[in-house]
Amino acid sequence: MSDAASFPRLLSLARPETRTLTLGMLALVGSSGLALAYPMVVQSLIDGIDSGVKAGGTGARSLVDRSVALLIGLFLVGAALGAARAWLFTVAGERIVARLRRDLFGALLRQETAFFDERRTGELTSRLAADTTVLQNAVTVNISMLLRFGVMGIGAVVLLFVTSWRLSLVTLVMVPVAAGLSRVAGKRMKEVARSAQDALAGSATVAEEVISGIRTVRSFAQEEREVGRYASAVDESFAVGRKRAGLSALFQGLGGFAGYAVVGLVLWYGGHLLVEKQLTIGTLTSYLLYTLTAAFSIGALSSLYEDFMKAIGASSRVFELLDRTPAMRSGSRSPWESVALAQEAPRAGHLALHDVVFAYPTRKTEPVLKNVSLTLAPGEVVALVGPSGSGKSTLSALISRLYDPDEGQVCLNGIDYRELDVIALRRAIGVVSQEPILFATSIADNIRYGKADATDAEVEAAARAANAHDFVSRFPAGYQTLVGERGTQLSGGQKQRIAIARAILASPAVLVLDEATSALDAESEHLVQEALDRLMESRTTLVIAHRLSTIRRATRVIVVAGGRFVEEGSHDELMARGGLYRSLVERQLLGLGDVPASAA
Repeated sequence: MSDAASFPRLLSLARPETRTLTLGMLALVGSSGLALAYPMVVQSLIDGIDSGVKAGGTGARSLVDRSVALLIGLFLVGAALGAARAWLFTVAGERIVARLRRDLFGALLRQETAFFDERRTGELTSRLAADTTVLQNAVTVNISMLLRFGVMGIGAVVLLFVTSWRLSLVTLVMVPVAAGLSRVAGKRMKEVARSAQDALAGSATVAEEVISGIRTVRSFAQEEREVGRYASAVDESFAVGRKRAGLSALFQGLGGFAGYAVVGLVLWYGGHLLVEKQLTIGTLTSYLLYTLTAAFSIGALSSLYEDFMKAIGASSRVFELLDRTPAMRSGSRSPWESVALAQEAPRAGHLALHDVVFAYPTRKTEPVLKNVSLTLAPGEVVALVGPSGSGKSTLSALISRLYDPDEGQVCLNGIDYRELDVIALRRAIGVVSQEPILFATSIADNIRYGKADATDAEVEAAARAANAHDFVSRFPAGYQTLVGERGTQLSGGQKQRIAIARAILASPAVLVLDEATSALDAESEHLVQEALDRLMESRTTLVIAHRLSTIRRATRVIVVAGGRFVEEGSHDELMARGGLYRSLVERQLLGLGDVPASAA
């Protein structure tokens, strides 16, 4: 997005706050007008004192008293208006950035899963935090300051000519210098600001990765290595920041010199005019005050220009995310359009895959599934087994519509996934994975994630069905116990049962169990399997597993190898054939574990 397009887009963010900003503008105009009025009072005061002294002091004291009282009154009213302006613009800014963060977060969550495969979490959280804060200042506080110093700068320049056009001609020689500096420094500052935001996002990404994986870091005693990795990212950010600080310091130093040079020129030429009696002391003092006001305003505007360049650098990424169209679209049809289906199998759906070919977006040249077809009748339980890396979990991801197939179709109740409303579809599909993700809230909130409006009684009933109620009741806080980030305060079996309770509460039509008991000890597996058996009742279920206890419950077993279905039948039939399935089962019984995909 070009600078010309970015700036109006930045300003458009403030449109919903028009009323608040209008009030702030009124306060701004009032405070700026009063700031421009006080040099006139000073001029009147000094010239009055000068005249009074020359006339013998008559009335000079009274003039001083009135003038100072008027100045204090102007300063008091100006301060009140300035405070009102600052408060109104700041509040508007907070609203704008809150709205922007909501919109950006919503835009991120609407993106397809492949979008997150290609980007790191820390980078996206940096966009939500750091970049939006830069934009907040740009569209409110900085706009307020731009208008304030713009009004004061223009007003001061006009009053400079009114006060003394001769002196004003002298000060004009510095205008081209200031304009040239602003143009050159602003362009370079925008480039450096963009690099600074990238470097900041990079360090945030490293921190997020290390903190979220702290147990792995500790397990391998890699604290020092990760400190070094983060230090490298911070050093890179510091290097860019130092470059930005150097440019800013150079720009401010030259700008400051230009401002003082103007004051020096005014004193030099004004002194000559004063000696020649073409100027009064009050007029020269007033002119100097207006010169300082104009110089300060122009300097502030130059600094704001730098901030706007930073904002434009940050805005290009934020707007890019806001405007991005998700590659995965939602349809509008309901999975339950068939009245017959809704009546015959209210909790079980008909699931089918037709000639599905799929490769992950980050590895498009390496297909994971190759012309796979599969049909699950309502209420049927099908087990999917195979070597590691054969494509089992990829099938789970496609059935959950985390991805769309490159070729072929995935259908629910005879309707292509692409035609279905994605919210209704995902509510119809339940997944219990090997490592369930719990949120850092209470047990009740994690179970209620499957049904936001569930009552406490429904939450407890789901926990009982998942064999979770007993251990939850033993916690001092019961269902209000906090589980920690990713459920770290619970054991593997406890997390799994909370995830099952969540799925029970959601009551999906199709259930995918992705290695749901593979990481559990015998006692936990028994409790979890009991809960899964209740969950599977009357539901279409695809079980991805390698444990014999889970596979034997299936009506059909399908063996996957190299992204294809190579065997299909019941457990006994496949054992009698003596193929890959039998090899996998025998290795498990011998305690040798799984076999690699290459062995297929």
